[in-house]
Amino acid sequence: MDDTEHGRRKFLQRSIGLSSLAAVRSVGSSVHAQTADSPASAKDLEAYGERSRFVTSVRTSPDPNPFGLTFHVFTPLQDSMGIITPASLHYTIAHRPFYVPDINPEQHRLMIHGMVDRPLILSMSDLKRFPSVTRTHYLECNGNKPQPIYKTVQRASGLTSCSEWTGVPLSLLLKQAGVHNGAKWIIAEGAEDNKGAISLPMAKAMDDMLVAYGQNGEPVRPQNGFPLRLLVPGFEGLCNVKWLRRIKVTDQFYMTFNEFDRYTSVDPRMAQLTNYEQGPKSVITCPSGEQQLPGYGHYQITGLAWSGKGAIRKVEVSTDGGRTWKVAEIQSATYRMAHVRFGMDWNWGGEECTLMSRCTDELGQVQPTVEEFARFWNATVKFVLTPFPGGMSGHHNYILPWKVDRDGKVQHGLVGLA
Repeated sequence: MDDTEHGRRKFLQRSIGLSSLAAVRSVGSSVHAQTADSPASAKDLEAYGERSRFVTSVRTSPDPNPFGLTFHVFTPLQDSMGIITPASLHYTIAHRPFYVPDINPEQHRLMIHGMVDRPLILSMSDLKRFPSVTRTHYLECNGNKPQPIYKTVQRASGLTSCSEWTGVPLSLLLKQAGVHNGAKWIIAEGAEDNKGAISLPMAKAMDDMLVAYGQNGEPVRPQNGFPLRLLVPGFEGLCNVKWLRRIKVTDQFYMTFNEFDRYTSVDPRMAQLTNYEQGPKSVITCPSGEQQLPGYGHYQITGLAWSGKGAIRKVEVSTDGGRTWKVAEIQSATYRMAHVRFGMDWNWGGEECTLMSRCTDELGQVQPTVEEFARFWNATVKFVLTPFPGGMSGHHNYILPWKVDRDGKVQHGLVGLA
């Protein structure tokens, strides 16, 4: 190497080093300036941290009820990345009587009693002495119904979220208590005024229920049941009792508040036969309702899929209203009873089209169309798509289409069917 080349390389290396140092100083100055202008102090940022002021994704809710209180809060699925929902964006629902209990974890106790040999009263520190597990599972309210009046994916399907949950398997606690022969049910109860109680099958309790105290690497947040919630993978959200304080082991189904609230028009002897498990469901989150395609060309169609029956094995996407389907790429890890992220490349040429997704779970169950869903429940499509139709059963897991207009505006594809 001649002296000229050697000198040039030394100059470049020195220049790159100085540029990098200047960039670091510049970034540091920018962050410091932003922090100084922010409502949060430097101490606050160090203690817990906050997102960039340029990130504006938020949960939304309908208008408050007559008492000025919020009932439903929807996750912004259109802004989601990957499969984990930040705890601060997790959907919430059914706080009765519309407040979140303020519970001191040092005073909280979980009682397990009824048909057991050794009734237990466990503190939070007692629970954390048991072996813990961490699992990824979704939650979804059974009221997550994609009706035409709901224009965005957040409003139409935002009552579902997915988290990494940490806690103690309920089966371990039940074995510690010594369940009697003949015990077929548990009654789970929360600490709120109406107790949030519900009857759940013992077989499920001994399978995969989790007494969770952690969510996404931190304690479960108050809106999600702090300090303790019952996690029932694959069962509708109502079964996942918040602020868990009592589990009674019994040999029979109870008509608790939640059963009575739901089955006032149903023979109580039939209520216990209800299938809580949710079927396969998927939703395209982008492009989705009220979004605008800026022009012709390449796009990535992306969304989420899940099933209460197990893992998702396949997701298909149609860009022609269901006439033809292509297998999408699974872009995340696939866990049982958890969201998966899917995606598919798409070149839009400016034509009107309808985007749809459908998924298949590990049992081979395929997500239905709204017409198939209506036939299964011996109902009309119009009835299914009516807001909160009385007496309608089942998990509303039918396909949600999005219609793309020639100007690139994306609208709800079920409009006109109701």
